[in-house]
Amino acid sequence: MLNISPTILTEEISKLIRSLLNRKALGLDGILNKVLKVATLVIIKDLAKAASYYFASGIILKSLKEFITVVLYKEEKKDYSLLDSYRLITFKNMLVKVLEKHIANIISKAAEEHRLLLWNQMGVRRK
Repeated sequence: MLNISPTILTEEISKLIRSLLNRKALGLDGILNKVLKVATLVIIKDLAKAASYYFASGIILKSLKEFITVVLYKEEKKDYSLLDSYRLITFKNMLVKVLEKHIANIISKAAEEHRLLLWNQMGVRRK
């Protein structure tokens, strides 16, 4: 059984935001990752409070669930009838990106602790 705290600490949110890549496209909220990193110093407590609420309640506003996916073709592919010839770019809300990263970290940590990953079963330690 997993013991997962519904509270997301400001340090966790700050770390997740710092890990966002600067050269990514805008989200639907129009906030650049680079700008978010600077603004985090001022809004971190409110972000942590909002993220904790959404995580604990399991309720996400409809506007936060919305996203746009754009399909771009990769140049110089020989056969554009193959899916591999295209790249998908998804535009999401910034808070959703941070929550998804937090949940992915929880799942990854639990999988390692419970030895659910192949390298855990083989006795190999991941760095």
